Amino acid sequence: PILVYMCKVDGKFKFSPVSVNFLTEITKVIFAIIMLFFQARRVKVGEKPLLTVSTFVQAARNNVLLAVPAFLYAINNYLKFTMQLYFNPATVKMLGNLKVLIIAVLLKVLLRRRFSTIQWEALALLLIGISVNQLKSLPEGSTALGLPVAAGAYLYTLFFVTVPALASVYNEKALKSQFDTSIYLQNLFLYGYGAIFNFLGLVITALVQGPRSFHILEGHSKATMFLICNNAAQGILSSFFFKYADTILKKYSSTIATIFTGVASAILFGHTLTINFVLGISIVIISMHQYLANQIKDQVPSSKIEMSDAEDDSRLVESVIVKVDTVASEAKHRHGSDERQPLLPV
Repeated sequence: PILVYMCKVDGKFKFSPVSVNFLTEITKVIFAIIMLFFQARRVKVGEKPLLTVSTFVQAARNNVLLAVPAFLYAINNYLKFTMQLYFNPATVKMLGNLKVLIIAVLLKVLLRRRFSTIQWEALALLLIGISVNQLKSLPEGSTALGLPVAAGAYLYTLFFVTVPALASVYNEKALKSQFDTSIYLQNLFLYGYGAIFNFLGLVITALVQGPRSFHILEGHSKATMFLICNNAAQGILSSFFFKYADTILKKYSSTIATIFTGVASAILFGHTLTINFVLGISIVIISMHQYLANQIKDQVPSSKIEMSDAEDDSRLVESVIVKVDTVASEAKHRHGSDERQPLLPV
């Protein structure tokens, strides 16, 4: 949010936000390709190669679900710029944490994730902390898009919270459903879809506003270049959270970024750290501690569960066989060849 704020000139953007999102997706695609080449060089003898046409086509078919979060992320990335027209960077970051509750509900419904009672209470505390921070955050009497600023801001907040929540849950579902596929190959598909959707956004904008509005590189500065690199790094790191950790854990980790954003905004832009912000952050930190301290055992991908169950059954059968053989040997040693003696104690 700080970089987005720095990109504004006289309260507006001199570049197309969609072009920034498009260049961000291209950056992530290039990174995924580079990492795939490095990973392919380390493939051991006997393992399935990564850079063959058959592997790529099969992985593309298995990971077609990644198109859903890619489309939702394309919308959300545009909303991030729009939100900056209503709120300062620290407020935007705090509003982003509202996604946690929606994510928890979606995880429970779509992925059947389990949460303890204390964890639900922790999520409620998170919302309270955010609400405390947002008290009197909107200037009175302002207007935007012909609507009272409160109505316009809350409308964008609704989309700003719901769209990325859906994207995060579907992203985790898609990445973990093909757990054995290389994360860099999955990222290549995800970011490739994202680049396509953002490019379509540029084309639609050009059709509506005229060919002159088709600007990909116009109006960019050093701040936007930093913004593109930062957003690309954020997306790449998020994919590791979604595949190997948990969506809510990823959102809770952003509370640390919220504190940093608030302090940095005060230092760089002179924004005031109000008592509401301090109280809100305190409640959020307590919420985070309660949630993480009362986690139910992490969910494991179904393929891993099946393999684990099979291994447990195999070990159980082996232990029973060994036990039977041992007892039978002892019985034979004590009673000779008398088959009337039980092999196992009654």
